[in-house]
Amino acid sequence: MKRVITYGTFDLLHYGHINLLKRAKANGDYLIVALSTDEFNKKDKNKICYFEYEKRKALLEAIRYVDLVIPEENWKQKAEDIKLYKIDTFIMGDDWKGKFDYLGEYCEVKYLERTPEISTTKIKEELKNDKI
Repeated sequence: MKRVITYGTFDLLHYGHINLLKRAKANGDYLIVALSTDEFNKKDKNKICYFEYEKRKALLEAIRYVDLVIPEENWKQKAEDIKLYKIDTFIMGDDWKGKFDYLGEYCEVKYLERTPEISTTKIKEELKNDKI
């Protein structure tokens, strides 16, 4: 069985997230999503989510491409997760290109093209500016 892992916040879930998860799952048989916790988002990413962790987790678990959701609690856990879950392929959006190449010593590293016209940041900005 080929295992794939990806990481993210997945706040305000949208079709760009679904596209990424679908394409990540196509790279293997079992997809693990490491979901950033509220504490990690606030402390290390300076980000506050609209939906709390448990709600974001429930949304991800309802998606057919996702086999397991685990918490992402810090930047350094990726190598540990790869070893613990016996990961074959690590996948991130291409906006992170090159940042996780060091994980290539543990597994294959791939950066997938993001859906260009949509992002959580864009949604939040448009809502803030009454463009919707």
